[in-house]
Amino acid sequence: MASIRKRGNSYLLVVSMGYTPDGRRRNPQQKTVRPPAGLTPKQTEKWLQEQAMLFEMSCKKLNPDIDRSITLEKYTEIWIRTIAPDKLAKSTLVREKQDIERFKPYLGSYKLVDLRSEHFRSLYTKLRKQKNKATGKPLSEATVEGVHSCLCGILSDAMEGGYLDHNPAWRTYKYAGQKKEKKIADDETVKKLIQALETVSILYETYFKLIIATGMRRGECCALKWEDVNYAERSIHVCRNAVKTTGDEIIVKAPKTKAGNRYVYFSAEMESLLREYEAFCAAETERYDRREQTKDDYVFRRKGMKLPMTPSTFTWRFKKILKANDLPTDLNVHSLRHTAASLFIASGTDVGTVAGLLGHSQPSTTLDIYTHSFDKNKKAASQIMQSSLEI
Repeated sequence: MASIRKRGNSYLLVVSMGYTPDGRRRNPQQKTVRPPAGLTPKQTEKWLQEQAMLFEMSCKKLNPDIDRSITLEKYTEIWIRTIAPDKLAKSTLVREKQDIERFKPYLGSYKLVDLRSEHFRSLYTKLRKQKNKATGKPLSEATVEGVHSCLCGILSDAMEGGYLDHNPAWRTYKYAGQKKEKKIADDETVKKLIQALETVSILYETYFKLIIATGMRRGECCALKWEDVNYAERSIHVCRNAVKTTGDEIIVKAPKTKAGNRYVYFSAEMESLLREYEAFCAAETERYDRREQTKDDYVFRRKGMKLPMTPSTFTWRFKKILKANDLPTDLNVHSLRHTAASLFIASGTDVGTVAGLLGHSQPSTTLDIYTHSFDKNKKAASQIMQSSLEI
């Protein structure tokens, strides 16, 4: 891949041209590019990567041995078999296969080199009119967005493999309508929920309160081990994620990004609950497993096994708790993570710190997801400033 060097408002692309037969280094090829205005940092990074790929291909020419008559369907079969398994998590690959089945009837027969922007825009329009087989309702915009993301990923790999000199799906998708706000429990609902949790098993009380307190994802919480809990620092090292796909056993893996490996913190009250729960688990381990509990045991462990509990178990239990206590049933376990983020923001925590606690790679991701919550802080800050100036 060509190297990318920032030069003020522009970027310099540099492609190494290797060595001559007598061992002398050939002069590298260089090109200056400027990203289009209005791109987010993530979009800029992606644009630069594609420009670097295009420039390198133009310098070194495409591999003449590559079959450029290959169709999208045929290439996708190769991609699933040879590229995706090493690149994607198992749960992600399951989702990508679903997206492939959605676009294949419309675009599968096209040669990769014949794909144009209008083909993708037409696809997204047709998908928005398609019915979800399970609910009978039109496909959600998030589903259409997922199909676009899947196509972009596959075609970027096709570029890298020399089948294409550009990604025809790039910037062909535009979100239709307004994005829904994340489901967040308000202060009154949070208080009622905490009261409700104090009437259920200590296992579920601890799990759900931990997510409210720290903003962990449900799979991250399932993958915690007792060695990750530091009572002296009142911290938890989030360094694993538990994933379960249909028909497969649960797997525990490292976080997807470097930012996902992080520390979160808990209060004295949460410490007291955790210690009580640890004693409860130790007694259960002795009773059912006939052994002593170790630091290597999962915090939320299946009885008689060295495996974590399945995230969907908590999803099902959470719905029962909501229904039994007359709480909003449109909330879910992930809503507790959003609620934690909202509470961090409401307390005046800066966006960089919130991003770090949630495991977001970029603060811009946090801003995109929780714009509404930050807007409330902006309004309050403006009122305080104007009041102090008496204007």
